[in-house]
Amino acid sequence: MPGSPDYYVRPMTQDDVIGVERLTSEAFHDLDVRTHRPHLPAPAPRSPEKSVNWQIRVRHMLEHDAGGCFVAEDASGLIGASVSLRRELMWILATYVVKPGLQGRGVGRQLLDASLQHGRGCLRGLIAASEDPPAVRRYRMAGFTLHPAMYLMGRVPREALPVVERVRAGSASDIDLMNSVDRQTREAAHGVDHELLTSMYRLVVVDRSTGSGYAYVEPGGGPYLLAATNRRTAADLLWETLAASSPERSVVVGHVTAVNEWAVDVGMAARMDLHTAGYLAMRRMKPPMPYLPSGHFL
Repeated sequence: MPGSPDYYVRPMTQDDVIGVERLTSEAFHDLDVRTHRPHLPAPAPRSPEKSVNWQIRVRHMLEHDAGGCFVAEDASGLIGASVSLRRELMWILATYVVKPGLQGRGVGRQLLDASLQHGRGCLRGLIAASEDPPAVRRYRMAGFTLHPAMYLMGRVPREALPVVERVRAGSASDIDLMNSVDRQTREAAHGVDHELLTSMYRLVVVDRSTGSGYAYVEPGGGPYLLAATNRRTAADLLWETLAASSPERSVVVGHVTAVNEWAVDVGMAARMDLHTAGYLAMRRMKPPMPYLPSGHFL
């Protein structure tokens, strides 16, 4: 039929994961280069280690949320993908990508519509959005409120680090505690995602009468995901993640919304620079606080 798309959208399979990872690495690097600010260093392609970790996370999502994962394909191969998950009554868009240069063919709209069907019945929705205008427009048209996000970046000198007490090493035995903190901060537990994350990242925990919280620590320092029941506990956890960084290498604290100014204060005390990048897009919910979401699991 004239005007019919020359591609199709289908459910993602485990066999697609490596190809989707390559597509996201190419597309997100291209987007970073196009929107990149002159005063910041040029983005580097995803390292082999990060590529493997990305694949592990998406295979986990396919195992638990196959109904929310889709790819678009044409005669050349994969040209787009969307990965979404449901945790309790929250729908989350974890990955959403269209091959550079192919925007405007309706690929992104069909992928997002397919993944949104996985969220039917969910009360809330959450997306870590880039600055890509077509994607941002689709999120807004889907009913999401766009909250501008910030990130902190810089080398943390050792003399800037305070002594942090009562932060301990965590383990899978803390999952019930972490799910409870999740529900208090973002209104839905991570559930099975904690089972994966405790195997991939160093975990630090605070569990005291004045407050509870946890943080997964990036290998080079900084938080992969952080949640707490109050600002003081969150600040202690953030300092602990920054202490894991090297004074010779920059560390990043991302996805900071305006309600999480406690993180800005910590970053500035650590002599890091503050920048803006993208949005945290939410539907029928307030920005989580005190909370620093991850890119994938939010």
